[in-house]
Amino acid sequence: MRIPAHSVCTAIRDDIVAGVYERGSRLTEELLARRYGVSRVPVREALRTLEAEGFVVTRRHAGACVAEPTEQEAADLLEMRGLLEPLGAARAAQRRTEAHLKVLRGLVRLGQERAKRGNSDDLRSLGSWFHETLAQSTGSPALTSILAQLRHKIAWMYAVEAPVDPVESWTEHGAIVDAVARGDGERARAITALHTERSLSAHRLRFAAGGERTERVRNSQHPVNMPSLRH
Repeated sequence: MRIPAHSVCTAIRDDIVAGVYERGSRLTEELLARRYGVSRVPVREALRTLEAEGFVVTRRHAGACVAEPTEQEAADLLEMRGLLEPLGAARAAQRRTEAHLKVLRGLVRLGQERAKRGNSDDLRSLGSWFHETLAQSTGSPALTSILAQLRHKIAWMYAVEAPVDPVESWTEHGAIVDAVARGDGERARAITALHTERSLSAHRLRFAAGGERTERVRNSQHPVNMPSLRH
């Protein structure tokens, strides 16, 4: 069965974000195909997608390589997120469904419970899920896609410190959902703008500070276990 290119793209992107491939390192089709246990065709398609997203660049005489963003490019991403997330919340207030609200309220409830217990690992994943769901609530595939790309790139470029007061952070999440539920786009925009401004202050550039990357695995010769691609 042919594994779809978008699944291979997700796997390569996740490894780039996790630091498996260093900035500037080569990404050869043959070794990537071997690592992920696929043919070179979906790898080639995935690299084209990742180049369009800005994770990969094609260099003369070198081929596909992991991109090397500048500090200014990284800073621009935070500014873009600061502008687009409030817009997304305002759109969500007008276009959300009851299903979206149910998920958002459930995440807020879990987030507030975990925040009181001080479980930072759970809070990180719940926060990502919250913002993904809020983006999907906009009813705009284009805006949802752009916000997802921003989150991926910011996770790649920045280390994020835990909120000083996670309870307050999740209280803000709850206030955003309340505004979205009431259809109050302006309040949703304002609360999200404040929340985003506070959260972005906790971001620290990885490559400017020496990095906090996991140990690199350069072009492994062995296929990795990718159950999500096998179904």
